[in-house]
Amino acid sequence: MAFFAAARQGRRDDAELGQGVWRRAHDRFVRGLDRFHQMLEGVNDGPLYDNLVPLANSLAELLPRVRSVCAGAQAIAPSSGSDIPASEGAYLNEVHRELSRAGNALAAAAEAVAMARLAAGPFAAVERRSHIVLAHVAEAERLLHT
Repeated sequence: MAFFAAARQGRRDDAELGQGVWRRAHDRFVRGLDRFHQMLEGVNDGPLYDNLVPLANSLAELLPRVRSVCAGAQAIAPSSGSDIPASEGAYLNEVHRELSRAGNALAAAAEAVAMARLAAGPFAAVERRSHIVLAHVAEAERLLHT
């Protein structure tokens, strides 16, 4: 049954996000979010857990926003390959850059969680990187809608 649900979701994603750069930007963000949540699996309670869960939730709340930006960009300039579609003033290059930076910052936030779990890094690093993710998503939204 899960296979059919995944196939339906894949078709929905193809229709809304295409198969080009916008889909890959979305999928990169999803992978980063999954990795962040995987890092939480070993943390069951305590102050680290109490601090990480709200951050994880706020990052998860960004996914519909990222999807909206990617779907909006796909609607404006469909992509089926690896090239970012041309746009006036190359603003879509900037939108894609911000989405890529958000995905990279999310991966860095997951790495910071791993370090915090091992007591090899401060929790503040996770917080800082999470705020960077939010800033990149907000900038991608702004660029797309200006």
